[in-house]
Amino acid sequence: MSGASNWVASRWLALPGYAHSTLFILVLTVILIISVAYLTLWERKLIGWMQMRRGPNRVRLFGIPNTEYIGQPFADVVKLLIKEVVTPERSNKVLFRLAPAIALIPAFATWAVIPIAPHFAIANVDAGLLYVLSLTSVGVYGVILAGWASNSKYAFLGAMRSAAQIVAYEIAMGFALVGVLMVSGSLNLGTIVARQHGALLAWNWFWLFPLFMVYFISGVAETNRAPFDVAEGESEIVAGFHVEYSGIGFALFFLAEYANMILVAALTSVFFLGGWLSPLDGYLGAGSSLRAVPLLGTLLGDGTHWLVLKVFLLLCVFLWLRATFPRYRYDQIMRLGWKILIPITIIWIAVEGMLAWYHIGPWRA
Repeated sequence: MSGASNWVASRWLALPGYAHSTLFILVLTVILIISVAYLTLWERKLIGWMQMRRGPNRVRLFGIPNTEYIGQPFADVVKLLIKEVVTPERSNKVLFRLAPAIALIPAFATWAVIPIAPHFAIANVDAGLLYVLSLTSVGVYGVILAGWASNSKYAFLGAMRSAAQIVAYEIAMGFALVGVLMVSGSLNLGTIVARQHGALLAWNWFWLFPLFMVYFISGVAETNRAPFDVAEGESEIVAGFHVEYSGIGFALFFLAEYANMILVAALTSVFFLGGWLSPLDGYLGAGSSLRAVPLLGTLLGDGTHWLVLKVFLLLCVFLWLRATFPRYRYDQIMRLGWKILIPITIIWIAVEGMLAWYHIGPWRA
C-alpha cells in the first residue's frame, strides 16, 4: 500500500500546474453543485421546523429504506430537466439563452481566489479582492439581460428593480471591504485570513462589527433573498425577471441564486470570521496538550472544516431571515441601502482611520 501511495504521489507531482488546477476546479465545482442541491432541501426542512411542519419527507434516495427526503434534490433536478423550454416568439433568442449562464458563471468563478484550506487557493492572486468585486458585479447583467431579452414588461420591470437594488447595495459592500483592506493591508484573500490569526476576538468582525453587519445585509440584498426579493415579488410583478423562463433556463437562475448565497457566506467568513482559522487558534500553541491528541488536535486546529462550519451557520441565518421577515417595500429597500448602510460604512472607515492613527486594536505596533 505504501508503494502504491508513493507511486500515486510521484505521478501527481509530475503533472503540470494547469492539470492540478483543472482537477481542483472540477472537484470544487461538483461539490458546489451538490451543496446547492442540498441547500434547497435544508431550506425547506429548516423553515418547515420553524413553522411546525414536516417539510419534504417522501422521496427516498434510489429507493433505499430510511432515506426519506434525501432524494428530493435529485427529483427536483429531474423534474426541471424534462420540462419543455419555451422561448417567447419576439424575444432576443441569443441573449435570452445566454442570460442564465451570465448569472451563474461568476458565482462559480469567484471561488478561484477563495482560500479554502490553510495557505491554499486555486489561484493565489495578489489582487484577489479586486477580482471578487469585479466578478460579483457581473451577475447583475444576467438579470438585466433576462428581463430585457424576454420582451415582457413584467420581466423588464423586475430586472430594473433588481439592477437598482444591486447598485445601491454594491456600493455599501465595496465600502465595507475598504475597511477590511485597511486592517489587512493586502488585496490577497489568503493574506486577509492570515492577518486574523489569534483567537475569536482577533477576527475582523470584532473591530469591524458595523462593516460586518453591513456586508452581510448587503449580501442578502445582492442575492435577491427575502426580505429583499422585490425583483421577483410574486404579488406585484409575477415572479420578476425570470417569468418567461422554464425548464433548464429557470433551473440555472435557481442554481445561481443558491450558489451566490454560498459565495456570500464564504466571503463573509473569509473577510470577517477568520476563514479557515480555528476560534481556538490563539490557544493551540506548539506546547498545547490538546495537540498531543491526534484526532482532537486536528479537529480543533486550523482547517477547511472551520470554513465549512462558518459558511453553514451563515446560510442558516439566510434561511432564518426568510422565515422571519416579510418582504420590504421598494422604497424601504432603497432607503436602507442609500441612507443608512452607506453612511454607516463611511463613518466607520473614518473611525478606522482614527484607530490606525493612534495604533489601537489591529494597528498596535
